[in-house]
Amino acid sequence: MSMHGDHDMGHTVAGWVGTAIAVVGSTEMAVGFVAGSTAGLVLGGTVVALAALTSWLLHLAGWGKATGPRPVAQQPWRVRDTAARRGHPDCLGCRLAGRSPGVAPIAAPTVAVEPAPAGQPS
Repeated sequence: MSMHGDHDMGHTVAGWVGTAIAVVGSTEMAVGFVAGSTAGLVLGGTVVALAALTSWLLHLAGWGKATGPRPVAQQPWRVRDTAARRGHPDCLGCRLAGRSPGVAPIAAPTVAVEPAPAGQPS
């Protein structure tokens, strides 16, 4: 049993990779700030934005999991999430990708057609 019991805190490949890339981008921004380099700040900011994009894409590919209780076999951070294709409940990233579990698709309105009275052509 882990430190958090059956509650998985979302330690995933997507989270670790995104964090590592964001740390590199933040370091570049800090060096650019200290050096007074606008190019360094822009480069670091671009890397941080790429970190967010990378995390999101890995999450959608199944390498990110929503926080919450899950079976022990699904808790290790290197286990791929099988529910990612359907989307995670209350997940902004999944909603942005068009994956919203639990939301029924909107049906087209139906038009009621009354049958023609007997003896009249329809």
